[in-house]
Formats: sequence, C-alpha cells, structure tokens
Amino acid sequence: MPRKATKTAAEPSKAPDQGVDTTQAAQTPQEPPKKKIGRPSKYTPELAAEICQRLSNGEPLRQICRDDHMPAWTAVYEWMARDENLSERIAHAREQGFEALAEEALLIADTPVFGQKQVMTDQGTATTVEDMLGHRKLQIETRLKLLAKWNPKKYGDKVQVAGDAENPLKVEADISIFDTVLKGIEQSRRG
Repeated sequence: MPRKATKTAAEPSKAPDQGVDTTQAAQTPQEPPKKKIGRPSKYTPELAAEICQRLSNGEPLRQICRDDHMPAWTAVYEWMARDENLSERIAHAREQGFEALAEEALLIADTPVFGQKQVMTDQGTATTVEDMLGHRKLQIETRLKLLAKWNPKKYGDKVQVAGDAENPLKVEADISIFDTVLKGIEQSRRG
C-alpha cells in the first residue's frame, strides 16, 4: 500500500517567497531578559531637582536624604558618578548653598541682642531670661568654619607663603654659628 506524503513537524516549512526556515526560529527558546540585581533606583528628574533645590538653600545632603521619600546619600553619589550633568548641577547647587549659609550667619549676627529681660510666669512671679548670645555665636562660628572647610579659597583664611612684587620673600641663613662651632672643635683637638 502506498503511503501518502504528509507534512510533519520534523519537516522544515519555508516562508513563502523567501525560502527561509521559520520553524527553527519559532522553536528556539528565547532567553529571558536578565534581571537586575539589587533595588530599583529611585532616581527621577523631579527627585534630582528637589535635591538640588534643597542643597542650594544650604541644607546638607545627608539631612536631605533622611526624609522618607529620599534615597540614601550613597545612592546620590552613585547617580553623580554615572551622570556628569547631575554632578555639575549638584556642585552648582552646593555653591549656592554656601552663599545661603553665609547669609544665614549674617542674619544671625544682625539679630538684635536683648540682654536680660523680665518675664512674668503663670504664678505671677518675674523670672529673668537671658538672650542666647553664646548659642548665636556658636551658630555663626560653626557656619563660618564649615564654609572655610568646604570652600577654603572663598571662605578660608588667606595664608601667604610667598612675598609679593613690592616685598619679595628673602631667605637669609646665618652661618656664623658654624664658624664658632668649628673653632671650638679645633681648639679642643689642640689642647
């Protein structure tokens, strides 16, 4: 008995007009996309803009990152390492933040001092309340020291090692002491 020719799955099928084997492509398992390891990044342009805005107001990065909706400060540094534009924006925001801290120190210094004042309590007695002058001095000094550390060229003390054109730096060595020591050694050998 003659057999009928039937198409089986083992026979490759040809795409019309191309002669391309499509069964192999359909049968090869596709590799699933590789999953990223770790948490997904919280980075969004809006979040980066908020960080820059708060930095420009003089708020430190670690304090910003303590908020619930903010990433860890280490994540922000990783973003900066990957994105040069973000790194420049954060550097510019910090420069503006330095100015904000300097203005804040001036504002604290310009607040009028009241000295001691009498305050009436609920019981009708007067108590003396002192102005927190020491605390205000500490606030100003802390801000100025931080500014000097963060940006020493602008806010640090000027230390000049070299002389200028009008007063050049001169190095003078007095070697006469060596002559005295040598003469003393010669005399001790002689006598």
